Amino acid sequence: MPLSRVVEVSRAVGATRSRTAKTELVAQVLRETPPAQVRTVASWLAGALPQGRVGVGWRSLADLPAPAATPSLTVGELDDTLSALAGTTSRTTRTQLLADLFRRASEDEQDYLRRLLLGEVRQGSLEGVLLAAGALAADVPEPTLRRAAMLAGDLPHAVEIALTTGAEGLEQVHLEPGRAIQPMLAGSAAEIEEVPQLVAGTPVVLDTKVDGIRVQVHKDPAGRVRVYTRSLDDITERVPEVVEVAEALDATTLVLDGEAIALHPDGRARPFQETGARTASSRSVEALREATPLTTFVFDVLHVDGRDLLDEPYATRREVLLELVPESSRVPGLLTSDPGEARRFFDEAVASGHEGVVVKDLDAPYAAGRRGSAWTKVKPRHTLDLVVLAVEWGSGRRRGLLSNIHLGAKGEDGELVMVGKTFKGMTDETLAWQTERFLALETGREGHVVHVDPVQVVEIAVDGVQTSRRYPGGVALRFARVLRYREDKTAEQADTIETVRALG
Repeated sequence: MPLSRVVEVSRAVGATRSRTAKTELVAQVLRETPPAQVRTVASWLAGALPQGRVGVGWRSLADLPAPAATPSLTVGELDDTLSALAGTTSRTTRTQLLADLFRRASEDEQDYLRRLLLGEVRQGSLEGVLLAAGALAADVPEPTLRRAAMLAGDLPHAVEIALTTGAEGLEQVHLEPGRAIQPMLAGSAAEIEEVPQLVAGTPVVLDTKVDGIRVQVHKDPAGRVRVYTRSLDDITERVPEVVEVAEALDATTLVLDGEAIALHPDGRARPFQETGARTASSRSVEALREATPLTTFVFDVLHVDGRDLLDEPYATRREVLLELVPESSRVPGLLTSDPGEARRFFDEAVASGHEGVVVKDLDAPYAAGRRGSAWTKVKPRHTLDLVVLAVEWGSGRRRGLLSNIHLGAKGEDGELVMVGKTFKGMTDETLAWQTERFLALETGREGHVVHVDPVQVVEIAVDGVQTSRRYPGGVALRFARVLRYREDKTAEQADTIETVRALG
């Protein structure tokens, strides 16, 4: 299949605001794609590379050959080159591969390749459109495709299954210990008293929201334990404490959901950066384990000894959790229908240095990959996960450092919308880190503003928002300050403009 066809569709999708038109365009190209290349093309149309990171940044693309007069690249040739890039550690080899690739690419193809390699394919709600288009192209129910994508942990793979084997093939995708699935996500509420179930006097479970690394723990039939992050990265080798907890449980096969966190000796939470260092630091695991031991807190059981629990109500899954996992490895929780009791538990969690609580509906199944009201997180302040769009050089004491960050939320069409700036809450260490980080992500400059690849998520605390014509989102953040940079979240998981406006 010619690459130019994918480029043509990508440009057309980006040029229309109609979700229906986007869906039809993507569905048509999926129908045209040879079965062996569907997964690859679907990944590209969702703005991702099947190979993951391939070691190419904007500096690698700064000096490339002139474009070819006519397109000649095929999907297969590009996929092979991307695999070669991912498989090499040689800068010389990488440079040669990129030069050969871009030399054969037309001007439109070069533009698309740059955006694809840098993660800048912005066509509006990438995964949402792919989901709808895959269902349309394969003539299968969208919920069936969505569920298979969640259980496979890979939407392009589910689209491939749909187009090759139809709904019957999708229904054969099950939870498989050892293969990561998309985690269930929580909605938000500003106060305990605002949670609908508590307002109605319905019994709920409040779990302490610990500020650690989200871990999904699998034990397969061979007894091997694997640990995955929220973004489905395998971190097994970096978290031996989590592996040991799973190995000690009386079960042959397991899938657990939980958090791993570094605690002080008195049980209070240590700063998230110390926990995050366990997956980001270049130090040996042994040294990190001695300096920053992790505690595992399990809060859900999705599978045990051949029994899938995804569709069981949380009340059932909790019974299994209480029976299977010792209290020392369970997240502290409370079953109650009393708002006053819930408030006391919340205050105690915050006083212990944790983020707050997650309120859980006892009747709800595990909705993998989805955010809704079945789980509601409550924190003692308004916080938003936003994306850094650009950074300004500082002045005075901050001269020579990147300081004021431009913040974006996900717009209604999936594009990022600027909602404010902040330079508050940054320690000297934060300033040094973000200067190095954003210079590495630089895509261009305008005066004192450094534009960056919008991939870095930052957690921002705000007192609220107010209507404003200053920013495209129509709102501005009030007293925004940096809490931490989120290495465990992607830009796709940032908060939406609707969430931001709801704080007004």
